Amino acid sequence: MRDSGVEITAGLVRELLREQHPDLAGRDVRLGARGWDNQLWRVGGGLAVRMPWATERADALLRKEYAWLPGLAPGLPLAVPVPQRLGEPSERFPRPWIVTTWVPGEPADRVPVTRGAAAAGALGGFLAALHRPAPDDAPHARGRDGGLAEGAEGFARQLAEATERGLVADPDAVRAVWEDAVSAPAWTGPRLWLHADLHPANALTADGTFCGVIDFGDMCAGDPACDLAATWLLLPDGTDEAFHRAYGPAADPATLRRARGWAVGKALSGMLIGDAGVHGRPGGKPSWGPPARAALGRLVAVGGGR
Repeated sequence: MRDSGVEITAGLVRELLREQHPDLAGRDVRLGARGWDNQLWRVGGGLAVRMPWATERADALLRKEYAWLPGLAPGLPLAVPVPQRLGEPSERFPRPWIVTTWVPGEPADRVPVTRGAAAAGALGGFLAALHRPAPDDAPHARGRDGGLAEGAEGFARQLAEATERGLVADPDAVRAVWEDAVSAPAWTGPRLWLHADLHPANALTADGTFCGVIDFGDMCAGDPACDLAATWLLLPDGTDEAFHRAYGPAADPATLRRARGWAVGKALSGMLIGDAGVHGRPGGKPSWGPPARAALGRLVAVGGGR
């Protein structure tokens, strides 16, 4: 149940479809995945229902995806879960939910890429297509407009916790990467569309490379450095040239410095979540740990530069 207060079952999903989208009610319904904010229930072969089961924050994220992602999806070279229908709160389930397209593939935290150059090209092409100027009314998000320093308190807390758990051997080296990123010049370009939550569990793989990107709940407009952090989180060493060739004009040095700050923060978060899973703490996901540790190791090894 988690925070939704309602047990989400295949029967509930079928009843909601019957009430609000009866043309879909006769299709097979089965559990697809349980994510951080939502449960995903497959509907037939090509659709899925996303049901919020975390805090009310998830409701707003679903509505944001429904409002904005359909307009962006046609220009993206990797498959994404395109919202098709909106489900409104009802007596049966007091929260919104959406019907999206189903994106096949395996999360990269479980099945990492093995074809590095192909994966780098796929990721670079995806971000090049996504990172286009957003309209004035596009969603904002804290820190995504270039204000990396706004996350300083959270970074310090995560670094202290990771060090206490024995996950970080040299906290000073990690802090140096962060401080260099915070001191970099802020983004002065137009606000660009961002996925804003690109980590291994939100990138899908098939045949050794990326085939899809999921969970656009944090999508917003701002500094591309937030998404460029994914190059450390998702790609193996030796793929920089392939990524930047696909991404297009090289990102300026200040943006890459800020991206390293985003990357080190996301790596710490992934390590803590992974460690929680190993030790049975609530919310833990063991598969998040290994890619996060690898990313942090790469960042620290080069002293904040890749």
